[in-house]
Amino acid sequence: MEIQSSQQTKLKISLYLNYFVHGIGLIILAQNMQALGNLWQTPLATVSYVISGVGIGRLLAYLILGNLADRYGRKNFVYVGMLCYLVFFGGILIAPNIQVAYGLAILAGVANSALDAGTYPTFIELGGSNGASNILIKAFMSLGEFILPLLVALLENHQWWFGWSFILAIAVLLVNFVILRPLKFPAQNKIITKNQQHFTRLIGWRRWLIAGCLTGYGYTSMALMILYTQWISLFASKILHFSNWQAHFLLSLYSIGSISGVIILFALLSREVSETKLLLILNSLSLISLVLIGWSTQLVIVAAASLLFGMTAAGGVMQTGLNLFLKLFPQRKGLITGVFFTGGSLASFSIPLITGWLSKFSIATALHFDILIAVLGLLLVIVIKILLAVVQTPDLKQVRKRISKLDHWIIVLLNRRFQAVKLAGEIKTAQQHPILDPKREEQVLEQVARQSADQQITPYLLNVYQQIMQNSRDYEAQHKD
Repeated sequence: MEIQSSQQTKLKISLYLNYFVHGIGLIILAQNMQALGNLWQTPLATVSYVISGVGIGRLLAYLILGNLADRYGRKNFVYVGMLCYLVFFGGILIAPNIQVAYGLAILAGVANSALDAGTYPTFIELGGSNGASNILIKAFMSLGEFILPLLVALLENHQWWFGWSFILAIAVLLVNFVILRPLKFPAQNKIITKNQQHFTRLIGWRRWLIAGCLTGYGYTSMALMILYTQWISLFASKILHFSNWQAHFLLSLYSIGSISGVIILFALLSREVSETKLLLILNSLSLISLVLIGWSTQLVIVAAASLLFGMTAAGGVMQTGLNLFLKLFPQRKGLITGVFFTGGSLASFSIPLITGWLSKFSIATALHFDILIAVLGLLLVIVIKILLAVVQTPDLKQVRKRISKLDHWIIVLLNRRFQAVKLAGEIKTAQQHPILDPKREEQVLEQVARQSADQQITPYLLNVYQQIMQNSRDYEAQHKD
């Protein structure tokens, strides 16, 4: 079904509000550990254990809910995600013990999975430019993660009840239920634009190889961010011997880069820049920035590299990979969202374990492992680009853009040629040679014929050069007079 522009705007705002709440949900347990420990009468280490339940919930739910969202509609699963978050935020405040709290944390992971299964495919099905709207999800998550610590600090400073931070999330969700209820979602599992149609020409093995690479990319793109945020401060203080403030400032620069990257990537995708091109550039820059961080000891260089890493690795590049994956399988967008983020969930589970083991050797080894992950991610993107290049057919706009670039260089070279022609004319005049040199022109035409890569084009090239040489003689004559 077609949705009016005003209705589309309201729908997008409603979906983004859910991710503002999700950003709060990601860190609300960690931000309130002391208060929750007092509530449940348990030590902080035990409260920290509850947070792992969110990852378990995601891992269990992504594939199931993604598949169901293809069958029973996106809106239903956005509702499921919102309802699960309502129960989580409200339930934590009245949870009698740590066991109930852990179950609620798992439910928060399910909420995350349900929102993703309903939201990411919806933005693709709304149309637009290369799924640019999906990139802004990251910005709203970051907004929630930015506001919550400030609110928690305000509550603590005034010794107010910690639960108001949970009540804020509940209030936003209740308001959003009212906003979302009358809104219609687009028809699901359809190909939106002609730019997606070339994906349907992929033969079986190539399609599934790309799918495997994108699933792997779901893992590497999440792993890059998790590993960096977990170890960069310790690496900077223990290995690079930066001050405590400098070490933590690197993480702040990463966050600033992340938000800046979202804005830049949104603008580029809105201008229909190719996702594969963006993935290749951003992953290359991520690798370069990690190498600079891993082997430089200069604060300015490491700080700039940390900012660049945030822009390229955490500025929406993961969502860009998902957009490409959704176009590959337009009939199963919910399932594909689940598969992609399952890879990310596996990274959330495995990377802390792997790097914890590596840190026994040294913290530098743990951080340098991120470089290996970046190399793997870049290789996956290169394979994807090679496989897609075989079937991609550029549209008229792209071809004309390419012609315009070629015309630019042809004009530059012709300008230089006519400057040389003028100089040759001056020499001919000084030496009293005629303007027309039939032997020279015959040599030029023979050279054109030899260098032509396509014999069908050769007659046209000869005709062009005959006209160029005629215009060159006229130009010489004009300046001779």
